[in-house]
Amino acid sequence: MNKTLYGIKACDTMKKARTWLDEHGVSYSFHDYKIGGIERSHLEKWCNEHGWETLLNRAGTTFRKLDEAQKSDLDQPKAIELMLAQPSMIKRPVLDLGNKTLVGFNADRYAAELV
Repeated sequence: MNKTLYGIKACDTMKKARTWLDEHGVSYSFHDYKIGGIERSHLEKWCNEHGWETLLNRAGTTFRKLDEAQKSDLDQPKAIELMLAQPSMIKRPVLDLGNKTLVGFNADRYAAELV
């Protein structure tokens, strides 16, 4: 089963996830949002699986720099538009296992799902 790790190369959490996967011999392909962008269909699928509230990184500087109008009255369609426009707002990493995805990095959860 092909696994794809989505995120941004320079992100510290991404580095932890990639190191964990490499150390545990888990093969995966890496998709960098900054280089390859992200498809709406991926965001819709992930939001439907986890909820847009989980997927939208509201703690990051990209989101915090938005004006109040952009941050107010958020719902799934508006959150998806924000993430399409600025993929840095997608919580990282997203690991697509084929049959489901894992959002964020947690070593115990990765171990339970992958080892």
